[in-house]
Amino acid sequence: MTVEEISFLAMTSKRGDLQVRHGLEKHACKNDREKVTGTLGIMAEKNVRVPMRDGIFLSTDVFRPDSKGRFPALVQRTPYGKGSGIKEENFVRAGYAVINQDSRGRYDSEGTFSLFSNKDTLDAEDGYDTVEWAASQPWCSGQVGTFGASYNAWMQYQLAKLRPPHLKAMSAVSIPAELTDVDWPGAFKPGRRIRWWLTTIAPDISRREHLPPPHTPEEANKIWNLIEQGRMLGVVPWSAVTRWLPPLLAEQVEHWLRNPGSHPWKLKEAHKNITVPNLDFTGWFDHCCSIENFTGLQKNARGKKAREQTKIIIGPWNHANMGSREQGDFDFGPNARIDMQQMQIRWFDYWLKGIDNGIDREPAVRYFVMGLNRWKTSPCWPPESVEEKVLYLSSEGSDHLSEKRGMLSSKIKNGILFDTYTYDPLNPVPTLWGPACFYNVSDRRLLDYRNDILRYCTKPLAKDIMVAGNPQVFLYASSSAPDTDFFARLVDENPEGRAMEVCYGMVRARHRKSFDAEDFLIPGRVTEFSIRMGITACSFLKGHRIRLEISSSDFPNYDRNHNTGKNDLFDADMAIAKQKVFHSSSYPSRLILPLAFSEEG
Repeated sequence: MTVEEISFLAMTSKRGDLQVRHGLEKHACKNDREKVTGTLGIMAEKNVRVPMRDGIFLSTDVFRPDSKGRFPALVQRTPYGKGSGIKEENFVRAGYAVINQDSRGRYDSEGTFSLFSNKDTLDAEDGYDTVEWAASQPWCSGQVGTFGASYNAWMQYQLAKLRPPHLKAMSAVSIPAELTDVDWPGAFKPGRRIRWWLTTIAPDISRREHLPPPHTPEEANKIWNLIEQGRMLGVVPWSAVTRWLPPLLAEQVEHWLRNPGSHPWKLKEAHKNITVPNLDFTGWFDHCCSIENFTGLQKNARGKKAREQTKIIIGPWNHANMGSREQGDFDFGPNARIDMQQMQIRWFDYWLKGIDNGIDREPAVRYFVMGLNRWKTSPCWPPESVEEKVLYLSSEGSDHLSEKRGMLSSKIKNGILFDTYTYDPLNPVPTLWGPACFYNVSDRRLLDYRNDILRYCTKPLAKDIMVAGNPQVFLYASSSAPDTDFFARLVDENPEGRAMEVCYGMVRARHRKSFDAEDFLIPGRVTEFSIRMGITACSFLKGHRIRLEISSSDFPNYDRNHNTGKNDLFDADMAIAKQKVFHSSSYPSRLILPLAFSEEG
């Protein structure tokens, strides 16, 4: 039986006082209380006005067991509307009070909203105050945890670094350690970002400011999907998108676009102040991969529990489909499916209720190996048993349509010295993804018709090769342009036909040395580029081929490099670039695969 199927009986409550334990003054607070009947029974208090230290009130829904006793509290703070988050029922029926809160300046909460691209959002202080408010309630045992994914996970790290006394554990899911980690150095990912601004963040701001609709994400998504998607993704330059945003958001987006290399989150520094353990989930196709938070807490967290008990589960998932067996057109089998919420309940049972369920003795990392479609464990990431396999690029010609491809082999071959292709930003390589604009696993055969992608393949493998970690490409290349991009994609070619994308990486030439500095190319000069791909674990099975693709675009997942050396986010000029990829003993372009133990091992 779901919450929606349970009848709500309206109850009114008297006006009362709230005392926040960490020194806030008492504030009058009126709650809209509804009682939920059912097998266990759920008490729902809607739109509770929770006071913050600066006098602002944040609107909060409280769900708790309708029975006597005191319960651990689970806090989720969100800018997405407290009624749109994860269902509370399973947590409550497991014996928890659930607090869902609209963050500052969003939906029913007071204050002014500030994007997480800004340094001072007050979300850290608001989170601290909310945790301590929850602990002070007569229905709370004083043990508090936090949960939530993406933006809601970022909010958890913000409050955790302030170390509220009653915070005991968290489950911050799928958020990178820094805003720039969402992109690759120097680039901008417009597809998902612009959709997010227009359909998720802007509507509520327009509603609050009495601006024209859409006023809800539902309205905005319908407009995007049926009418505006093509036009908005075709905006040149990207800075022009601010014309369609409410002024408050437009100002913050403009600042973001002018400072793409800024580091407002500083979660790697925050790790040093965090004392509680985290249970994380992320995926091989998650554009918000959170592995750096896991490794950062393991190495640098202030508390021993945070260092030794933080855990992560990594599956064949993208940002929107955590725990699912199916991603895009690929099915990774029944082992890929997990119940994330039940795993979180088990996590909080140990840390907030003191139930000895053995979770403290389990390995820190549980990861899914594609190909084998099985789970493996490790005390750290990457697995300690990793070795490296080097595969060198070579070819016999420069016409790289699907029937004429280069080679990947363990030895350098001096045949044709380089391969060429043309990158035209007006005709970029299209991103293979769904309408929600989330990065996902794709079948690269769909792009085999394009001649602006170089493809290098091994012979059919004589045995399984298991890769775990971050593959890397050292690419020797030249361009006719002063600035351009190079993408590297690792692909698993199945002899039965499918070519599954495994992971990818990219480099923007001007930022090849640093996100914070520019170093333009000398047109025609051979330059070495280091391209670090995203994390993965994949077993390339016997008979399969390992494919490496080299191109210069992935649009609209990434903004097009205009090849001019100007600021592509603010300038509309574009030029064609002639690209050369070199491979010889003098220019040993190569793919480095981090190998884990074999299936037999």
